[in-house]
Amino acid sequence: MGIFGRKQDSSPAPASSPTSPAARTGGPDLGALSGEYTIDPAHTTLGFTARHAMVTNVKGQFDDFTGSLHLDGTDPSKSTASFDVQMASIDTGNPDRDGHLKSADFFKIDEFPTMTFRSTSVEPLGGDDYRVTGDLTIVGTTRPITIDLEFNGHAKDPFGNERVGFEGKAEIRRSEWGVTWNTALETGGVLVSDKIKLTFDISAIKDS
Repeated sequence: MGIFGRKQDSSPAPASSPTSPAARTGGPDLGALSGEYTIDPAHTTLGFTARHAMVTNVKGQFDDFTGSLHLDGTDPSKSTASFDVQMASIDTGNPDRDGHLKSADFFKIDEFPTMTFRSTSVEPLGGDDYRVTGDLTIVGTTRPITIDLEFNGHAKDPFGNERVGFEGKAEIRRSEWGVTWNTALETGGVLVSDKIKLTFDISAIKDS
């Protein structure tokens, strides 16, 4: 099935059109959803979670970013995604903590103001689930990551925009990008976890 298909209907496909996308998914012709899309930052969240002091989670997000998608409803492996994130827009709800994250201890935003992601492959997993692999660049270091992504559907909004939605998650170890600052705790362990959980809620508008 195509990358934009809804979950497959268990009922038999109509005999008159057994191989059409609509027959396979119970939805519209998936080819109509193919095209170029621009990420809508007002309805998209790029979030993260880190463990603090071994006992609680600190959540944050980036508020300034741009992105684009090329979606292929016939062959999902030809779909691509690109994001550029301004690191100065990091927001954890605490100005002092945000300032520390922007400093040379962590993201060195004066030297590396932008984090980027460029997809390299898309793999359909069945139903609405996909696996997106790509290159993530942080503080000048580029490494591959894998994102588990779910297609949430498509709709035309009240302003006539054709929208698609996705949500996804990934885990990385910040030390693999050279972000290693930490402080040992008297009770054992460290102040900030190496493992970081990433979350994505994406809304994108089809280009005219």
